[in-house]
Amino acid sequence: GLLTSSGQNTCIPRFYSVWCITSEEMDNDEGVMLPVIDLKDISNQSNKLVEACKEWGSFRVVNHDIPLTLLSEMKSVVRYLLDLPVEIKKRNIDEIAGSGYVALSKQNPLYEALGLYDLGSSQAVQEFCNQLGVSSNQRETIMQYSSALHKLMMDLWNKLAESMGVRLEKLEEWKCQFRINKYHFREETVGSTGVQIHTDSGFLTILQEDESVGGLEVLPRSSLASGSYVPVHPVAGTLLVNLGDMATVWSNGMLYNVKHRVVCKEAAIRVSIAMFLLGTKEAVEARPEFVDGDHPRLYLPVTYEEYRKLRLSSGYRAGEALDLMHLTTASRAI
Repeated sequence: GLLTSSGQNTCIPRFYSVWCITSEEMDNDEGVMLPVIDLKDISNQSNKLVEACKEWGSFRVVNHDIPLTLLSEMKSVVRYLLDLPVEIKKRNIDEIAGSGYVALSKQNPLYEALGLYDLGSSQAVQEFCNQLGVSSNQRETIMQYSSALHKLMMDLWNKLAESMGVRLEKLEEWKCQFRINKYHFREETVGSTGVQIHTDSGFLTILQEDESVGGLEVLPRSSLASGSYVPVHPVAGTLLVNLGDMATVWSNGMLYNVKHRVVCKEAAIRVSIAMFLLGTKEAVEARPEFVDGDHPRLYLPVTYEEYRKLRLSSGYRAGEALDLMHLTTASRAI
């Protein structure tokens, strides 16, 4: 249940989309709180949003106006899909490398996933549904959810850009990837890593966590030297946002591409839903607003697809591929 300011439980009907969440509920084991952005008051939170993205590269959004019933129904659909036989899940083929079904592997033996490349395309979402043979009710839930989350993602990125003095154009051309994740945690895997330390490769990620099973940990910018990861406890009804490598290139290093991992805390199946903002097919480079005499351009221009291939070929998953694109590194290589 939820807590009031006095610490009492308060029951909120599941059809409400506005949740009142106290800071006590956000605290993790170390007493450090992930930044919280209230979308009902977003016009007054520009500075807080930018600071959260610079220091943490991660924040939690509350009062996002996506009905809790839709979040709950989508999670039920996702659990059903991930429980399908492997031969059916294999029909979820790649559009780009790694965008479809990801089976359990030696590298990530506890992790599998399903996905689609272009969340903003109703045709692509329909094809995803066709591949997995979903029911009409499940299809309707997936379509509603993908539309609502796609809009929220575009609104969030636009607001962040505006808060940094940048006016964006042609956002409708930006691609979004969709991924549903399943972690097969068992007694003998408690304490191990469910998915390796990594950064997200795109601009921005929205994550609907497993409300019951935690395990996500993030590394704030201030902890890069110590390597001290911070546990992020799930909070029902909220969404988590992470920034990725492309946001770091676009902002000339101002925005922090947060390193994160999933650790097995208990013997339980953990399911999460993630949306990734990838950008356009055009090359990404530091915006002129972030480049001057004191802040020279840090990275070579790169398209998302080029960068994705660089991450795959180099094996670098935790932002190290950006070092290969750093202008000082590139000039030395030349």
